[in-house]
Amino acid sequence: MNIAFSYGLLPIRIMAGIVFIAHGIPKFYDVSGGYGFFQSITLPPELFLPIAILEVIGGLAILLGVLTRIASLLFIIEMTGAIVFAKLSKGFIGGYEFELLLISICITLVLLGPGRISIENYILKREIFPRGTSRITQQLKENN
Repeated sequence: MNIAFSYGLLPIRIMAGIVFIAHGIPKFYDVSGGYGFFQSITLPPELFLPIAILEVIGGLAILLGVLTRIASLLFIIEMTGAIVFAKLSKGFIGGYEFELLLISICITLVLLGPGRISIENYILKREIFPRGTSRITQQLKENN
């Protein structure tokens, strides 16, 4: 069962990475529109470009399994901000359900790491930022 967790993270990681990259790249096509959108929801427009960069580079990191826990943690913060500042007033359906799904995926990646098939574990033979000592991560470590 623990090995299933380790390999089962791969499709989750791949799809999360693709989704974040797919949402980040178009932001570079209309930077001035993004600045305007951020101003309209009372956020500093200077945050637009770092968020676009996070979505592309962080999405790539998750996709490849490098710095997965850090990128996922940053995405949890970003998606929480998206819910609070842009989506909360729209309600759950058609509003912030997608962001909650991404948050739950990122929480899973923060807790379990990149899984067995990742650059960190396959090439480096270890996570750049090692796992904690929770019961699940200890069991995963014993089965590797």
